[in-house]
Amino acid sequence: MKVTPLLAVAATVFAFSLPAGAAVDADAANKMIKDNGCTKCHSVDKDKKGPSFKKTAAKYKGKADGEAKITTLITTGPKVKFDDGSEEEHKTVSNKDPAQVKNLVQWILAQ
Repeated sequence: MKVTPLLAVAATVFAFSLPAGAAVDADAANKMIKDNGCTKCHSVDKDKKGPSFKKTAAKYKGKADGEAKITTLITTGPKVKFDDGSEEEHKTVSNKDPAQVKNLVQWILAQ
């Protein structure tokens, strides 16, 4: 098959029009968020005690170590500081399956 310039452009446009988070299992991520009580402190688009998932995504999206930093935060429970100056240990996710944790992190970054 001969690749014409028009076909090449169409293929490129199609490739870049696919959603960035197409491989993310949103249902699994939402279940993990619910099972771990993440919504007590976080919301998708509104700050609560902790930042919204959208704000977290904006902070880490595109950074080489963004995925690793979120993974560390949700799996090791470091101290986090809130806007009011208080600090507490961040809860860790109970599901330690690396694939499920990665899916959750990628879901957060896709917000």
